[in-house]
This record gives sequence, C-alpha cells and structure tokens, in this order.
Amino acid sequence: MPVKHADEVPYQPVNAGKDTAIQILISPEEGPHFAMRRFTMKPGGGMPKHTNAVEHEQYVLQGRARIAIGEQEYEVQAGDVVFIPAGVPHWYKNIGDEDFVFLCLVPNLPDEIEILE
Repeated sequence: MPVKHADEVPYQPVNAGKDTAIQILISPEEGPHFAMRRFTMKPGGGMPKHTNAVEHEQYVLQGRARIAIGEQEYEVQAGDVVFIPAGVPHWYKNIGDEDFVFLCLVPNLPDEIEILE
C-alpha cells in the first residue's frame, strides 16, 4: 500500500527493551531497499546495549533520550538526526517526562541483533 496512516499500524512490544514498542511502518516486503520503523519508549524505558548487522538512520520525532553510539554518549531530542553504523554497540534511555519517539530506517539486508548486557 503506497499510503497509509501510522495509527493504522499495530504496535508490537520490543522484548529486549523496557517499556518500548515498535511499529513496522514500511516492511521489507513493501519497500525494495529500506524498512521504516517507529519506536516509542515510555518515560524511563529504553533498549540495552546491543549491536546490529545493519546501519540505522534515525529521526527523533518527540521527547528526549540519552543514547550511546560506541563509547560516546549523546542527549537527543525532537528534530535530531542519528546515524548508527553497522556493528557498532548502542543503547537508549528515555530521560524525559514524555514518550521518546523516533523513526528508524534500515536497509533490507539480513540483520543479526546481539544483546551485550
């Protein structure tokens, strides 16, 4: 489907995360090169330190979070753009009073996730 509303896409819990959900807005079956996901982390929620076999391009829609990419920590907020290279350890923690929401685009390539914590 070339056009749909994000509210029509169901949320799924992210099992490795805390108070984190994902929506697959454009699946690998819909997009020939990239998938688009929307992550929502409740206040205090987050994702543990992990690696992915594929790069991530992200755009923060709402809220604030502390993230780490490799050994460097960043505080991000709405409007920030984040690039996570393939294989680099990273983690997320919502540090705000509202949901932390971001789009995440990944190439349609095999991805292996390794939790490091």
